[in-house]
Amino acid sequence: MTTLTQIERPAGLDHHLEQVRSLIFRTLEETSLREVLHDSPSLASIGGKMLRSRLAHRVGSVTGVDTNLLVHGSAAVEMIHTASLLHDDVIDGGVMRRGLPTFWVEKGKAGAILLGDLLLFKAVDLICRVADGRYTHELVKLTGEVCEAESEQELILQGEESQLEICQSIARRKTGALFAFASLLGGDGDAHRREVLKESGYLLGTAYQLADDILDTRPEDDASGKTLGTDAARDIVSAARLEHVDLRAHLDDLLVQSVKILNGDQQAVKGIQTYIAQDLQPALSALLG
Repeated sequence: MTTLTQIERPAGLDHHLEQVRSLIFRTLEETSLREVLHDSPSLASIGGKMLRSRLAHRVGSVTGVDTNLLVHGSAAVEMIHTASLLHDDVIDGGVMRRGLPTFWVEKGKAGAILLGDLLLFKAVDLICRVADGRYTHELVKLTGEVCEAESEQELILQGEESQLEICQSIARRKTGALFAFASLLGGDGDAHRREVLKESGYLLGTAYQLADDILDTRPEDDASGKTLGTDAARDIVSAARLEHVDLRAHLDDLLVQSVKILNGDQQAVKGIQTYIAQDLQPALSALLG
């Protein structure tokens, strides 16, 4: 069982990300699966770009949020994100991610599903341990949105025509929900700030997912490091299939809205603008090519 310890305020982003990774690995090492953790190359890169953790830090570090909350909240979000990827790779039949064989290729489909389940509940346990557990319900609700969007895409919208409104609704819940949670951590102690930061995070995550839809259409020899073409193979709605839509302009508009909605909250604006410039824009550029 992970013991909540005081974490010194990080000097910067790299320190924050290091603390998040350390907490994730400590949490998993305290389970019976510690040997699997050290035996799996794919788990060594857990978190990947850590865009959600970056968002929590960029905002929370300027709004003065407690470091324990930022680190534990970030770790919980990254564990849920990793769980969703473990499950997605099984569903998609993806054999490569971040340049390595996916976990199900290493350990089997059952192993990937079960590890994903474990990560989900360990993430909830982590968020229960900070801020008197007051963020637990929010994290559970937003994780439910991720699951609902994935299920809707697979069970209801498969084979349907891709329209911007539908693609954006899926992207907002499928990916935007966890960005929203990471962002709202920066409003701890201020209910209004939490709500506007939550919506800002939704917009940022929506933009990222719509761009990620485009990545799936690149040739298989692309340097993305993961299996591509799975959306088309499963015939699911995707922004890549939108016609007569200037997607780049639409993404720019989402980013503008993510700042505008903060309504002049100078600290929050600084955090979101820094995140867009230093973290999200480079990631979007890599996705769009």
